[in-house]
Amino acid sequence: MSIEQDVVTAPVDEQKMSVPTLTAMVVGSMVGAGVFSLPARFGVATGILGSLIAWAIAGAGMLMLAFVFQNLAIRRPQLDSGVFIYAKAGFGDYAGFNSAIGFWASSVAGNTFYWVFICATLGEFWGGFGDGDTVLAVLLSSAGVWFFHYLIARGVRDAAIVNRIVTVCKILPILVFIIVLLVNFKAGVFKDNWLASTYGDLGNLNEQVRNTMLITTFVFIGIEGASVYSRFAKRREDVGRATVLGFLSVLSIFALVTLSSYSVMPQPELAGVRQPSMIGVFESVVGEWGRVFISIGVLVSVLGAYLAWTLMAAEVMYIPARSEDFPKFLGVENKAGTPITALIVTSLAVQALLGLTFVLTDALNFMLDLCTSLALLPYLLAASYALKIGITGEGYDGVSDRIRRKETIFAGIAVAYTLFLFDAAGLKFVLLSTLILAPATLLYVKARSERGRRMFTPVELGVFGLIALGAIAGVVGLWTGGITI
Repeated sequence: MSIEQDVVTAPVDEQKMSVPTLTAMVVGSMVGAGVFSLPARFGVATGILGSLIAWAIAGAGMLMLAFVFQNLAIRRPQLDSGVFIYAKAGFGDYAGFNSAIGFWASSVAGNTFYWVFICATLGEFWGGFGDGDTVLAVLLSSAGVWFFHYLIARGVRDAAIVNRIVTVCKILPILVFIIVLLVNFKAGVFKDNWLASTYGDLGNLNEQVRNTMLITTFVFIGIEGASVYSRFAKRREDVGRATVLGFLSVLSIFALVTLSSYSVMPQPELAGVRQPSMIGVFESVVGEWGRVFISIGVLVSVLGAYLAWTLMAAEVMYIPARSEDFPKFLGVENKAGTPITALIVTSLAVQALLGLTFVLTDALNFMLDLCTSLALLPYLLAASYALKIGITGEGYDGVSDRIRRKETIFAGIAVAYTLFLFDAAGLKFVLLSTLILAPATLLYVKARSERGRRMFTPVELGVFGLIALGAIAGVVGLWTGGITI
């Protein structure tokens, strides 16, 4: 049975999510595959000092985003349809549509990354899986996509319960990794890794930090997990509490994974460890059993994250369809109350990206970076809306000027941080994002025509023109080799 049906039929105490459950959604969404790739992704980019600066910047920026979602849940409690609704409320229907499509496409790219990551893990034991981009890997991944599709189609509520259980199970190997590595702390290695200057040229400190920004953002994607299910919270303020609590917990884990890795292995060796790199680092300390132990943790964690993100991807298509922002067919439910059409489209999209892995140079990192880049648009629009209402005072009746100023400053920092991330992502992934947004506008046109609404305002038409130009530039870049994938 789906969550929506439970809301109608279950007793009051059972139909709503508590703070621990919402927090588990946030943690479960963020702690997926990214944490297991941190040692090598940081090792190839920077030393300890650069990693500390990167986590400080990412932590501060994402904390501001966490506060944005917390404040929006309180100031605009009637907006309970997830991340896209903030863009719609602040900047119009087309902005809301692009936010929803961006979030959905990010989820699809992230889910594809998960399958590549799973098969790369299996490649540690069976060479036929390679780095997750072989024929065998794609066949296994495809089977997994449709197996999970079947499970979720049976009922969203059942899948959400599984996610809570998996969240607890997957944290254990990560904590063991941190504790064991800190116990085996090597002062000399840690000292040499501080700047990593003796190992070669990683660029200046600014370049090192910029080179870590996409991975630090990727591991935090899911911070809006509680907002997606905000309509199921017992109290509106619980959404914000769960978001901030989940974020702080995960930030501590991620930073400790990075620092503990630098304490046992020189930076050049970290950079060369095969992904998922946490496996190789742990094995170097404890031996063969460590490879098996962390590999099991990877599989449990990533499958749990895949479940959570497939739920959110379907929800992000289903809710706009029910609110008349997406075409009607995407709002269709099956007998179990699952948004079945949205789920089918999501599974087909993941399947298509799995096929793309055959032609990608580095499928694992490409999907990670694409997922992160696509998530930036909904984050930017949500933060911009929080900044807008802070400036205009909308929703702040009876709230002190001091609180309003503080929340406005937080929103401003979140906007600046997301703009910085667009710059860090680079023009390549911005253009690739428009290659998705531009054709997806056909869904917007269909939704508007179904309800007899005006297609575009003059401003929206200009925005669509910019997206279309970006898509054309992306196609030309791919054709001429200016953009390589």
